[in-house]
Amino acid sequence: MSQPQFDSIQLAEQIARHEPWLNAVRTEVGNVVVGQEILIDRLMIGLLTNGHVLLEGVPGLAKTLTVNALAGAMTADFSRIQFTPDLLPADLIGTLIFNPQTNEFSPKLGPVFANLILADEINRAPAKVQSALLEAMQEKQVTIGDQTYKLPDPFLVLATMNPIDQEGTYTLPEAQLDRFLLKVVVDYPTMEEERLILDRMASSVAVTATRPVVEPKTVIAGRQLVDMVYVDDGVKDYIVRLIHTTRYPESINPALTSMIRSGSSPRGTINLTMAAKANAFLKGRGYVVPQDIKDLAYDVLRHRILLSYEAEAEEVTSEQIIASILEKTPVP
Repeated sequence: MSQPQFDSIQLAEQIARHEPWLNAVRTEVGNVVVGQEILIDRLMIGLLTNGHVLLEGVPGLAKTLTVNALAGAMTADFSRIQFTPDLLPADLIGTLIFNPQTNEFSPKLGPVFANLILADEINRAPAKVQSALLEAMQEKQVTIGDQTYKLPDPFLVLATMNPIDQEGTYTLPEAQLDRFLLKVVVDYPTMEEERLILDRMASSVAVTATRPVVEPKTVIAGRQLVDMVYVDDGVKDYIVRLIHTTRYPESINPALTSMIRSGSSPRGTINLTMAAKANAFLKGRGYVVPQDIKDLAYDVLRHRILLSYEAEAEEVTSEQIIASILEKTPVP
């Protein structure tokens, strides 16, 4: 990879000015959530790229608590929506209310009109609700009746999903999964972290709220700098090779061909680049290095590689396929 341009060094100086609020958010969320540094960074990457994040993990791993803590650290509108099988699209986006005095319909906007949306247990809602959320996620707008309403900026959907309980759940459509910038798998804490959780949270007065330390306009300013982060041509080619290999894995391992039903779309190429830029921003750099790509590849690609029935029968996971692709693809 060639040396970063000089203007990217100047960009790093501008990025350094954003370090105080980044550290303040991490500290504030860390006062409530023990560990989960990777999860917190991935949520901040979502904020800095205007990309939605899907969190998958068993109950009790502080997924909802972390999102609540992040929302509390911002002076932004926040809505928590508990997805259930009987949820209706109107419960999400709003509806038209008839006023008998004026003999007219007026819109009543739903909870989706907020900066941060926590879609709790998103896979419990039926297809009609998912389609309503899909327009909001992709188009940043909502249609009620014959009127279209723009959603606020920033607008970010942070969704949680339980991978174990299948009763009363609906499989998310591939088109909706592709709308998520990242799919983050939340794992169990270490023994040391769990002991700290015990000391901090085993009380009826445990701290679960955060105070606002950053405004949305500051996040938007940081987002503009993320767009300016330099990506070398060699790194761009590396990203394209990785994505291309998810579609044609025989170039590195013929055995993978029967394991992949469908590879990543070009949206994966775009999102991996954007996420890598945001990762560089969080690390105080004005340029992307190949390690940024490796760090984000699992979160960007795990929900974009569709496994074949043969892979599921042999218990091959998308993570194993991504690991194989990263190992075999030459690094610039």
